[in-house]
Amino acid sequence: MSDLPNLIWLRAFEASARLRSFTAAADELGLTQAAVSHQIRSLEKNFGVTLFIRRARHLELTEIGHAYYPSISQALDDIAYSTRGLIGPGSAPAVTLRVPISTAVLCVAPRLGAFHATHPNIRVRLVSAVWADSTSDTEVDIDVRLGPSSWFDRRAHLLSTETVIPVASPTQAPQLTRLTDLFSQTLIHIHGNQDHWLRLSKHQNIPLEDRKTALFVDTTLAAIELAASGAGAAMVMRRYAEMPFAQNRLAQVGAAEIPMGQGHYLMPTVGERPKTNEVTLVRDWITSVFEA
Repeated sequence: MSDLPNLIWLRAFEASARLRSFTAAADELGLTQAAVSHQIRSLEKNFGVTLFIRRARHLELTEIGHAYYPSISQALDDIAYSTRGLIGPGSAPAVTLRVPISTAVLCVAPRLGAFHATHPNIRVRLVSAVWADSTSDTEVDIDVRLGPSSWFDRRAHLLSTETVIPVASPTQAPQLTRLTDLFSQTLIHIHGNQDHWLRLSKHQNIPLEDRKTALFVDTTLAAIELAASGAGAAMVMRRYAEMPFAQNRLAQVGAAEIPMGQGHYLMPTVGERPKTNEVTLVRDWITSVFEA
């Protein structure tokens, strides 16, 4: 964009054109009147045109200035709105909370609205694995991870140990009265947790044949949607199933429940981000989410 004018000059032009005064524009921008006037002259020199007619008590836009003003005003508004949408209003920094994607969608997001209603002045930025490339460890205030204890050092704080259960659609689940009925269904496997079905079969001492009719997905979110649609049965974390159960989109098959061998851990903070009261409140809240 080699033809893009200096944005500082454009801001001076927009304010001067809107207020019809270099002095008023200077007050709004926190500059001197001479500085604003110099920026406008620089813009006019760069364009080779006159944008303002200088009167004794006010400014008037030239024909070219009139034509130019609406697009510049809209462009600066767009920048302001985009920045506000990304960064948020106010000067207080957001508390960045990072959790696994399925945990974010199924456990944290449904409860975040209530927290915000209680603490409307705390800005929470919820990020997950989808945005991991744009969020470094040093930018995260609170980091919750899921995995076996062997993945984490002793500084990690265990929030919850997890269990897994078989689930299917509410219409299918009542028909699967025995585990042999369950194992005859199309089994949905989640990448990284493919052993859940085998562990269930060993736990219940029921052989699980090597069946070709299986579906493979890479997130629990996808597994839940498949099971809810009637495409098959899935083994999912009980915590993840709570919301679909409440919405009557999913149902547990039988009473089998086995340890997952994993848990949610609160990781030690990386970097020098300040431990503010807001961070403490969000950390206490996310801890309570997993204690519930």
